[in-house]
Amino acid sequence: MTAPDSGARRLRVLVGYDGSPSSVNAIEAAATLLPSVTATILHLWEPPFTSPELRHRVFDRAANPEALGRLIESEGRAEAERLTGNGAKLARAGGWEAEPLVKRTFGGDGYQFARTAEELDADLVVVGSRGLGGMRASIGSVSELVVPASPVPVLVVPYPMTTLEWAAAESGPVVVGTDGSPPAQRALAAATELFPHRRRLLLAVEEPGVSPAPSAVEGTESVTVPCTGRAGRPRATATTLADEATRRRAAVLVVGSRGRGGAREALVGHVARALLHCAHRPVLVVPSRAG
Repeated sequence: MTAPDSGARRLRVLVGYDGSPSSVNAIEAAATLLPSVTATILHLWEPPFTSPELRHRVFDRAANPEALGRLIESEGRAEAERLTGNGAKLARAGGWEAEPLVKRTFGGDGYQFARTAEELDADLVVVGSRGLGGMRASIGSVSELVVPASPVPVLVVPYPMTTLEWAAAESGPVVVGTDGSPPAQRALAAATELFPHRRRLLLAVEEPGVSPAPSAVEGTESVTVPCTGRAGRPRATATTLADEATRRRAAVLVVGSRGRGGAREALVGHVARALLHCAHRPVLVVPSRAG
């Protein structure tokens, strides 16, 4: 793969990090896919504000409930900052410029990610597909909230990934799912902007009564494949896209969050969500308003 143009503006990426294996995996995979970015490693610090182990230690030290509250807050913030700092170190080891960011929150994690992405003028949000409970944000549930709320594309990285999927991330093509709609065109535009030096494949799923034949795009191969399940069902369409992406050894699968208007628009929204559950490689979901 050709090295990125050193004169180009570095992408600004917001990464959700909770210290779980899934979030570590997300940073490593994203650094493989996007080798030169400026990243903010975000940890959402939320109740009960400390890990169970640290909370037990703090409880033993507190003389009264008021002191316990102060200790939990101070020790919990320090723990969160150490954790996020480790995430930033991991990102730097992957070749990124990275800084940690801890934000206190009481819920609404998806919208907190969206607000932070807007505040930082981020080009992309990265989250892992799974997380851990307790003091760490549950990235698995957060990813499903971030995707519809985010004003910018969201890269959801599955965990775990096999050696074949890691090899695909290194050098595989970018597969863009299309139904011929304007949001699908925006998905292709986002893929071109984020992965300019990757080979791109425009992939349409053929269904009865629908002609999604992709338009010819310079520098992009176009392919139409038959739906392998019950046509018109989001899961079947998503599985067809995921299976073809696997066959093509895709580095990442890109889809718009919506498709054509009316019922078709709702369907493609469901397809994007279904892909997050069935695709065994990173999925980039591009919001309808991106462009």
